[in-house]
Amino acid sequence: MRAIALTGFMGCGKSSVGSVLADLLPGFEWIDLDRFIEETQEKTIPELFREEGETAFREMEAEALDTIFMINHDLDRDCVLSLGGGTVTHPDSRSLLRQHARCIYLRASVETLVTNLRPEAASRPMLQGGSSLRARIETLLEQREPLYESIAELIIDIDGKSSEGIAREIRDLLR
Repeated sequence: MRAIALTGFMGCGKSSVGSVLADLLPGFEWIDLDRFIEETQEKTIPELFREEGETAFREMEAEALDTIFMINHDLDRDCVLSLGGGTVTHPDSRSLLRQHARCIYLRASVETLVTNLRPEAASRPMLQGGSSLRARIETLLEQREPLYESIAELIIDIDGKSSEGIAREIRDLLR
């Protein structure tokens, strides 16, 4: 089994790029970690955050990663995995990713993230709070960027690029 994990801040295009990348790589399937969790828990991510809290959700992510890696290994399936923006904040998740996947950090500027996240900020639990959207993104990005970089085999700057262009760039770099 081969696994490619796309990591980066929410709104950087992990799901869009992951879907396209899996289509470009023969034999790879695409798995969106948030969708996988929603299906197994039978609740939306906002519901899980509201009912269980962030700490419990990060545990669910680590358990989901472990399950995905075990299933795909047992079935000898290759996958492109689109992670949640905060998945890397849990040490067990980082350990699993280092052990089982080639991680690619999709890096975006704060300006790109603000633009991409503004329409959906109200539905993103980690963007709730008293500060402005830009301030919340800056704070979270400052905390998370070292974690994204610590597990990344490749870093792709995504500003101004299409999902298709980013996926082709990744495919070419992985050859």
